[in-house]
Amino acid sequence: MTRSDVKNPTRRGVLAAGGSLVVSFAMLSQAFSQEGEVQGTAPPAQPKPKLPGSLSGDPFLDAWIRIDAGGEISVFTGKAELGQGVKTALIQIAAEELEVDPASIRLITADTDRTPDEGYTAGSQSIQNSGTAIRHAAAQVREILLAQAAARWQVPADQLRAENGRVIRADGQALDYGSLVSAEILHVEAAPQSRLKPRDRFRIMGKPMPRVDIPAKVTGTPIYVQDMRLPGMVHARVVRPPRPGATLMDVDTATVERMPGIVTIVRNGSFLAVVAEREFQAIRAMRVLASSARWSEGARLPSPDSLIQSLKTMPSEQGVVAEKKGGGAPGSRTFQATFTRPYQIHGSIGPSCAVAHLENGTTTVWSHTQGAYPDRAAISEMLGIPPEQVRVIHVEGSGCYGHNGADDAAADAALIAQAVPGRPVRLQWMREQEHAWEPYGPAMLTEVRASLDQTGKIVEWNYDLWSNTHTTRPGPAGSLIAARSLPTPFEAPPAKLSITPSGNGDRNAVPLYAIPNMRVIWHFLPEMPLRVSALRALGAYANVFAIESAMDELALMADADPVEFRLRHLEDPRARAVIESAAEGFGWSRDPLPEGRGRGFAFARYKNLAAYLAMALELTVERESGRTRITRVTAAIDSGEVVNPDGIRNQTEGGIIQSASWTLYEAVTFEETGITSIDWASYPIMRFGAVPDKIDVRIMDRPGQPFLGTGEAAQGPTPAAIANAIRNATGKRLYDIPFRAEKVKAAIGV
Repeated sequence: MTRSDVKNPTRRGVLAAGGSLVVSFAMLSQAFSQEGEVQGTAPPAQPKPKLPGSLSGDPFLDAWIRIDAGGEISVFTGKAELGQGVKTALIQIAAEELEVDPASIRLITADTDRTPDEGYTAGSQSIQNSGTAIRHAAAQVREILLAQAAARWQVPADQLRAENGRVIRADGQALDYGSLVSAEILHVEAAPQSRLKPRDRFRIMGKPMPRVDIPAKVTGTPIYVQDMRLPGMVHARVVRPPRPGATLMDVDTATVERMPGIVTIVRNGSFLAVVAEREFQAIRAMRVLASSARWSEGARLPSPDSLIQSLKTMPSEQGVVAEKKGGGAPGSRTFQATFTRPYQIHGSIGPSCAVAHLENGTTTVWSHTQGAYPDRAAISEMLGIPPEQVRVIHVEGSGCYGHNGADDAAADAALIAQAVPGRPVRLQWMREQEHAWEPYGPAMLTEVRASLDQTGKIVEWNYDLWSNTHTTRPGPAGSLIAARSLPTPFEAPPAKLSITPSGNGDRNAVPLYAIPNMRVIWHFLPEMPLRVSALRALGAYANVFAIESAMDELALMADADPVEFRLRHLEDPRARAVIESAAEGFGWSRDPLPEGRGRGFAFARYKNLAAYLAMALELTVERESGRTRITRVTAAIDSGEVVNPDGIRNQTEGGIIQSASWTLYEAVTFEETGITSIDWASYPIMRFGAVPDKIDVRIMDRPGQPFLGTGEAAQGPTPAAIANAIRNATGKRLYDIPFRAEKVKAAIGV
């Protein structure tokens, strides 16, 4: 059955699907009634209570859990596996509440024909939203199964138990889940409250479980969209202009048309691509086609030498992120500084790729997009067809970390597929295209001005940040390069200032510390000198870097230990707990270290509403070369109730390594005529030899507490801890990321 079948079921569609869970409103009402309630009396009309997690967007239980007559269990999520281990955790959650072995669950991830629409897989919200929805849906399905068996046996439901995919009576008789379903679906909306399993009965959640996605990856099994091969598939490559804004004036196609294996050349306005039977034939043809294409000049890029500092002079719209006036004594000592980060790329190891197939009027696209439904909307708008004629299926890609080129590659493939109906088209970007054309993480400039009173407490905090928007994801067709290249181009939607609790460029711009007088301003830059969008953590990376660097300088002014200084300004007990745990695990001390070695500390609560993370690290700085190497890291993280501790550890370790790579090495380089960092030599990333010798992650479980986003919690504290450790080792503060060797050497004056 398709997703539309589920929303508007017919008996024929139900039978074709092989059946699903039978439930009834009466049973559901009985299953969730509280002791002492009288059945059959109409309660007074009240506002509908909010459902947990993503259930509020798709409230029917069978949108999330289905069980067929053979007992096969399918669990559906609109979230995508991006390497963060979400498939494993969601299986654990469902298996725990359904009382089944995790191996018996088939998890279906983001697919516009099959799964709920959960928007983007972003912001470390998969477990928080989808995991919460699946947990409550699974718990309610379990109770319905118990009620079904109770009705069949004519015994009270509280005399039954669910175990290993069966409902069991006290005398040992059992009914398996499959025998409690039939070939008829009845939609039942989820109840706002669920009988969740108590933690002391957990068998699966809270315990390590091997990642289900890892074996294929480490054995080279085809798993990524880059590996897809379909019968009759052809290969395509796109020819990009020399710079954004350039239009195709002319191209000589005759030579390419005579080359071996050429299927067709696609020219649609300024969109230019070639399709061939074999991949290398497409690559060769792309090179020849590119050499014969003539383009208009296009937009000239700004001067790279002055771009970051010029952010302050660009037209901006001012938004107040936070403002508080608490009075108190005026500050007697003030710290003021400016911090910057450059444009940075996602650095996906595999260039973006997609497969598209136009067949029977429907274009199916396999993509490593982070938003299957939004991508479908953008592609259907670009093609001028109803969304129902586009299906987007998520397939893992080799690299992600935000809005990279995945959506653009999906649009490229979909557009090319219209020219070769009936044949699947595999479209992959080249490395130089990935580096030059993906949306970048925006450059940012921030200014901190903070004051201490006579007792060494912060009494005033002023923070200004200059940044573009941090998300231009699809939705609109104008978000796609291909759509902007058509004869009647779609325009990129205008960027708008939006201040929300989750934040954008202003994410984590407000310190969690108790400060009586505070003002935080986002100077929003609607014009984007380079194409930008979401890179992991959005503005939190630069904002926490600036805030936590300032905290260390203020601690020095107060002659206080950096850890103790943070604790004296924190009221949240969970924040204090992660700081104390990280400091204890690291063996934090103010004792002097040997020359060239330094220790640093940093803390943040991601988005000020997700996971808490504190870290301490030690590094060495070679004075002669300026080379910095992190030797050991201890982090403590509080992600709420733990589903898979190994998953939290993996994500935290990976976040630390990636953020350290951004901080020590990464920056987009360009000239007025175009991007110059188009390969791994011109855009260096951290290599294996530079990975810290030891990363210790302490997980602070919070039984019964809501799930909190984990994946991006380390991104902000890492650059601050590195900067603070370099300050400790050399006596010099670095303000401008990345801290490449030449910059460190210049700062310490060797």
